[in-house]
Amino acid sequence: MASSGTRRAAPSAAPTLAQTVAAPPRVGEQIQRLRSERRMTLDDLSRAAGVSKSMLSEIERDKANPTIAVAWRLTNALGVSLDSLFAQQKAPEAIAVSGPHEIPTLSGHDAKYQLRVWGPIELAGKFEWYELTLQAGGALVSNAHEPGTREHLTVLNGSVEIEAAGTTKRLKAADTARYVADEPHAIRNAGKSEAKALLVVIHG
Repeated sequence: MASSGTRRAAPSAAPTLAQTVAAPPRVGEQIQRLRSERRMTLDDLSRAAGVSKSMLSEIERDKANPTIAVAWRLTNALGVSLDSLFAQQKAPEAIAVSGPHEIPTLSGHDAKYQLRVWGPIELAGKFEWYELTLQAGGALVSNAHEPGTREHLTVLNGSVEIEAAGTTKRLKAADTARYVADEPHAIRNAGKSEAKALLVVIHG
């Protein structure tokens, strides 16, 4: 029989496994986000969960996957349920705007300082930036951060004194200091009026 000249449409290709299976959640990223939201250091979470700091660091960088037992200890220490680690995050907005009341602010009343957290929470522990305000006589005194961590501080107004690695430097408005932060360090108001600075922390 002669062909009618028409053909049936070829069946569409079956979806591949990659198309049908969602990407696995980034567990390490979730742990880091939860830890940062609670202002916990790697040491804090390591001690609270009974997980070594080196293992925790590998997990947070998604270079190692935690066993269920380790994940359970971490979520207990963070005060969340185990399934929260596997919750899928929404895709980021093309432009995300935060109003002034949505910016977290940390206040050290006795130390007379205020830190406004300008950096997004997902970068905490990697790259952070803050607006630091120091009242007269105020000081931000910090313990050592992870090895290789450095801080970059630009004075916006007033004058401050930086103490790091056994050295002290005084800065005035528009000066920038870059210094090691993997040992105890301090930023102090060196004047008699309020001082303000931009503080950038790049973790090792």
